[in-house]
Amino acid sequence: MSYKLFIPGPIEVSPAIFAAMSKPMVGHRSKDFVALYQGLQPDLQALFYTRDPVYISTSSSWGVMEGSLRNVVAKGVLNCMNGAFSDKWNDVSKRCGKEAGALQFEWGQPVDPAAVRKELATGKYDAITLIHNETSTGTMSDLAALMAVVREFPDVVSIVDCVSSFSVVPIKKDELGIDVLLTGSQKALALPPGLSLFAVSEKARQRAAKIPARGYYFDFLEFHANHEKGMTPSTPCISLINGLRAKVDEIKKEGAENRYARHAKTNALVHAWMTKHGFKLLPDPAYASKSLSCIANTRNVDLEALNKALKARFACVIDGGYGKLKGKTFRISNMGDETEATIAQLLGNLDILLSEVPKS
Repeated sequence: MSYKLFIPGPIEVSPAIFAAMSKPMVGHRSKDFVALYQGLQPDLQALFYTRDPVYISTSSSWGVMEGSLRNVVAKGVLNCMNGAFSDKWNDVSKRCGKEAGALQFEWGQPVDPAAVRKELATGKYDAITLIHNETSTGTMSDLAALMAVVREFPDVVSIVDCVSSFSVVPIKKDELGIDVLLTGSQKALALPPGLSLFAVSEKARQRAAKIPARGYYFDFLEFHANHEKGMTPSTPCISLINGLRAKVDEIKKEGAENRYARHAKTNALVHAWMTKHGFKLLPDPAYASKSLSCIANTRNVDLEALNKALKARFACVIDGGYGKLKGKTFRISNMGDETEATIAQLLGNLDILLSEVPKS
């Protein structure tokens, strides 16, 4: 059965992108691939708001997230944690054998800049991890305020996950002073999973040069050496990169500012629907994600039954909550190619089903 995804990722992929991905294969060391890779650079740099190179990795974002730890952490890393994915970064740090501090906040709360300052002032850390938009809770921390604090500690290398906020809101890497900014293909870029994009500062590359045991697949220096030749260190998923080329062209045609505005409008539609039905957001609205809504199940709706009916009758699905929030919250994605019309249709379907689905 074919159905449409309104979950926080992977999200719906358009026929145009699949068509672009079906282009004939080329060699990954050929002039054709070099032209594809190098042709993407100016547009990717514009989306990252950076002069730094933007590397392309055939991996999930977690590959680059782990690789970043292996590349830049010498003394210790401060993991800022306020949800399932930011919490996981602390576990990954320890598995990489790094000294890792856990700066924990309640799920649904943003990362507090003052708490970050207090921890970095201990001098125990030379790196920090931040998730801009914690997908599990729909919480978007104040990245500008957080990076203002991090810049007070010039020896600290910042690693920022913008996987579910990239191309939803502007994230100005160089202006904010972010050292490693990473995203993935399967969220707001509306591509299939399997590709990560990350921009790395000279500061981070200099740190990597001093770190032993970086490995190979995610070695920043390998990425940079190959980048200068218009290539990737290992054989990439060329079909996905063709899809990325098509998506970047779509974003250019729409205009980045128009794309941000569209996400704001579709996000607001979900919030208005939520309020109409007596639900509320899990996070404080001031820190609510613009790419998805994590909604507290205040009406005790049987979310499994709701999603089953949504899929069977209207051929689409939402998310019934992640991790310890499963059943207690539900998440509706408005990212990627969604419009006011497509979101309105989904919400209309939910209107019908809410009157029929029993409470849990």
